[in-house]
Amino acid sequence: MTRLLLALGAAALISFHLPVLAHDDNDNGRHGRDRVKFELVETTIPEIREAIRSDVLSAERLTRMYLKRIEAYEEAGPHINAYLHINQNALREARQLDALNDRHHGWPSRKPLFGVPVLLKDNIDTSDMPTTAGSVALAGSLPPDDAFITRKLRNAGAIILGKGTLTEFANFLAVGMPTGYSSLGNFGFNPYDPRVDPRTEPPNNDGRPVLQTGGSSSGPGIGVNANLVAIAVGTETSGSILSPASANGVVGIKPTVGLVSRDGIIPITADQDTAGPITRSVTDAAILLGVLAGFDPSDPATAACLKPGNCFRDYTKFLNRRALRGARLAVPPVPANRQAIMDAAIAVLRAQGATVELIDTYDVRIGVPQLGTCIARPLPTDLTCSTVLLYGFKRDLNAYLAATPAAPSGTLAEVIAFNNTFVPPMKYGQIIATGAEALDVSPGSADTARYIADRAEDLRRSKLALDGVFNGPDGKQGTKDDFDAILHLGNANANVTAKAGYPSVAVPGGFNALSTLTPADPPIAVPFPSDITFAGRAFSEPKLIALAYAFEQATKHRVPPASTPPLPSDTIRGRH
Repeated sequence: MTRLLLALGAAALISFHLPVLAHDDNDNGRHGRDRVKFELVETTIPEIREAIRSDVLSAERLTRMYLKRIEAYEEAGPHINAYLHINQNALREARQLDALNDRHHGWPSRKPLFGVPVLLKDNIDTSDMPTTAGSVALAGSLPPDDAFITRKLRNAGAIILGKGTLTEFANFLAVGMPTGYSSLGNFGFNPYDPRVDPRTEPPNNDGRPVLQTGGSSSGPGIGVNANLVAIAVGTETSGSILSPASANGVVGIKPTVGLVSRDGIIPITADQDTAGPITRSVTDAAILLGVLAGFDPSDPATAACLKPGNCFRDYTKFLNRRALRGARLAVPPVPANRQAIMDAAIAVLRAQGATVELIDTYDVRIGVPQLGTCIARPLPTDLTCSTVLLYGFKRDLNAYLAATPAAPSGTLAEVIAFNNTFVPPMKYGQIIATGAEALDVSPGSADTARYIADRAEDLRRSKLALDGVFNGPDGKQGTKDDFDAILHLGNANANVTAKAGYPSVAVPGGFNALSTLTPADPPIAVPFPSDITFAGRAFSEPKLIALAYAFEQATKHRVPPASTPPLPSDTIRGRH
């Protein structure tokens, strides 16, 4: 897709649009048959499947509809920049699916994502498109095959529509890099207000957005929010699904580490990495998670899926409007400027029958602070930060690149060397990458010993903090005072759950109070959404999905952005 210069977009206003796939009872057409209407904007997987089943829609036509929206809002319009790559074979793949579609023999029913376009974060391998992590050092890098989850998506009938922008190397390259920026893709823009921030002055007048996109899975969040794709897959090491989901007012699931294979995904560290759904509804997220989850022999962590009750092929069976009745939820403190959103959420939760208890922060409750993240090799006496991400980045990125012969850079050292010679210079530097490269990841080294100790300490502290809450006041698991989930705003405290490998589900929670630009600028409102995030124990996705669904159905906070409104081509009228 042609990369055009980013331009100022009009300030987004909030509007409501409800998806429809319905019969028009006032239709007086021939033979009295009902008129069937399909609207693309805010559509869901069940609505797409029903439209295809009813012959209102084909996979090819649906793909064309999304491509028209991409043309309107990526190559023209507000230039929100959700996509790094467009799948040039998408229409051909859609036609192939349509040729196989014989609804009388149940073909679509065996494919849970039949004809559904999906956007993948551009660190997930696709054999027919580059996988770059947004890095100029990996531009054009073509993987030898699909990632394990890419194959699962294709087998489920999905069409990989393209690769999404992201914060470069999943936001583990430089300090101070804005979310949604990469050297290869430039800035992504939040569809709720797709303008360049006029408040930034030199040297920060760099074209960054007025509203953050969330990161590092920014493109999937932007694309789903703007209805440029049906669903998307992001990845998370610490907040990288929850953050863009919250910033874009959509649903995100950060699964338990081990629920979803990491094979064929450009890593930060295998200790914490996972992929997961970004969608507009909890139902769609549950459907997508069922496709992604499962055992992969190439990823030892997924051996946990061989234990009954850990992983499921169908998470929709856990959708329950009444799941909040009798639920016990714990809420740590939130920032004062976002307290109103949490207060409103708590009121809803209690009205739906949940018990909500306000608790102290993890550190106060447990008495053990979490370690920070080292961005350079620490002194042996500095035990305040963890080397887990630094160490894993060098170890696991080198392993990924070694398995990708066509990659233009074959090691982290080569990535750094390329970046050092690139013109123009790297906008935000690469201090984290150079810090990682400085570590000795060979067996028996002092850095390896430090990493092993830090990993054990991260697990100890994070699980102490989380389990100390989940186990309730009596400190015993399995008793009546246990909490079913901990509530956060967006990706707050995501580092704690990430270190433990525990899951979270984020669901739209409303909008923060409006703010304005500096007095010298026009007083333009900047609405900013926030998700409510349910965090739970390992493999508690069924419980978290149920709670998030009940909250979603009680609130309906999801609001599509006005900067990417419906096009005339987004509506189909047919006959049933």
